[in-house]
Parts: sequence; C-alpha cells; structure tokens
Amino acid sequence: MDQRTTLMIKNIPNKYDMKMLTNEIEQNHKGRFDFFYLPIDYGNHCNVGYAFINFLHPIFIIDFYYEYNGYKWKNYKSEKICEIKYGWIQG
Repeated sequence: MDQRTTLMIKNIPNKYDMKMLTNEIEQNHKGRFDFFYLPIDYGNHCNVGYAFINFLHPIFIIDFYYEYNGYKWKNYKSEKICEIKYGWIQG
C-alpha cells in the first residue's frame, strides 16, 4: 500500500487566502489533515497558486483527490482548474 500522505494542490486562484481555502477544505475533510501550507507573495498580497496538505493517513487522500482534482474553484470566478499531485521532498 502506498504510504504517501502529502499532496500538492495546484492552480489555486491568487485571491484565496489561508483562512478561505482552509474553510473550504474543512467542509468535507476536517480532522483528516495535520498540516496545510499556502505560500503567500507578501509583495502582491496574494498566494502563489499552490499549497501543500498532509493527511493523517494515506486513505484520506482518495476522497480528497476525487473531490478536488479537476475542481473548478467556487470563489472569484476563476478559470483555473485544480490539479492534485503527490508532494514530496527530494532526499
């Protein structure tokens, strides 16, 4: 069984902030992840278009993937389509 638990969320509209995105994800995945990071470009006061999320167990990735991969974002009428990839650290 694949033991990876970290995903990269790509193509996030730049106007989403940490609170807004976390609230959206927690609607169906609250208590399933222990780490969430949305990098911010503080010069432009916007996110940089991707985030990382770490789930408590690999099984939680399945529902998240099916919900968000190919997802059309609800806020800001963005044309961006969410893409989910495994996140990894090169060792």
